[in-house]
Amino acid sequence: MVSLRSPSRSPRVAVVAGGSRGLGLLIALELVRRGWSVAVCARGEVDVEHALRRLERAARGRARMHGSVCDVASASATRSWIESVEHDLGPIDAAFAVAGVIDAGPAETMRVEDFDLAIDVMLRGPIHVAWAVLPGMRRRRRGRIGIVSSIGGAVSVPHLLPYAAAKAGAIGFAEGLATELAGTGVTATTIVPGLMRTGGHEAARFRGRASREAAWFTAAASLPLLSTSAPRAARRMVDGVLAGRTHVRLPWWTHVAMRVHGVAPATTVRVAGLVGRLLPGAGSRPDAPTPGRRVSAARRTAALTVLGARAARRHGTRER
Repeated sequence: MVSLRSPSRSPRVAVVAGGSRGLGLLIALELVRRGWSVAVCARGEVDVEHALRRLERAARGRARMHGSVCDVASASATRSWIESVEHDLGPIDAAFAVAGVIDAGPAETMRVEDFDLAIDVMLRGPIHVAWAVLPGMRRRRRGRIGIVSSIGGAVSVPHLLPYAAAKAGAIGFAEGLATELAGTGVTATTIVPGLMRTGGHEAARFRGRASREAAWFTAAASLPLLSTSAPRAARRMVDGVLAGRTHVRLPWWTHVAMRVHGVAPATTVRVAGLVGRLLPGAGSRPDAPTPGRRVSAARRTAALTVLGARAARRHGTRER
């Protein structure tokens, strides 16, 4: 456990699971700028220390920070993390479950273990976070829980099957939790973002023809018409969760996609299937899983991916 303290103490405390980079770090930074004391966790100590340095600079002495190495796939580890946060910072007022993993590639290149990992982090992880903070929130009759899912969990897209399966489960859990908490003073918000320029393509793992998979994925996550600014998205998510809204969806086209899928699900599945046929195949000898930072480096100056590369430098786990 790593802890950085500043002179003042805010009565409001938030935890961000997966807060060392990308969207999670941006949510933590947004909370700190609003005067919240913030605790983040990640699976690596170096990543936690990097996040704490960023948060300390943003806080300017107005808030306290707490960082721990924690794998939210473990219920016991998550409970221990929450207990340490409450001991150090005080009762938790808001919890954000952001941790995620991405495996991109044709379904035939995926292993059962890839589904296990996705479900452990992106479905069991939010459950573990919620179950760790809920007892205290229920006793105090106040609290906010935000669970980050994805448009890929509402409208499944090709070449992201483990991710889509886990995110679909997260939507079901978050919406069900919101109904169970009605009248308790505690709220749960289902967050359904589309593509965001977080730099997350560098942490993704690509399978099949890895370089070709990385090319389409990185371009889609970088183009302004398809993706949205990650800092702007983080602000809207924090606004929605703290206001106790049941859903936050962004950008605009996620609303359209979900409405079309709700009215004509068979059509959207067929269209997704056609799109999938245009994506790279597995190949006769599929590549081993390759981290995005290794296969995308040569394209960082390309016109289609420059915004994504810039986001990776700004919001990644390492200062560059």
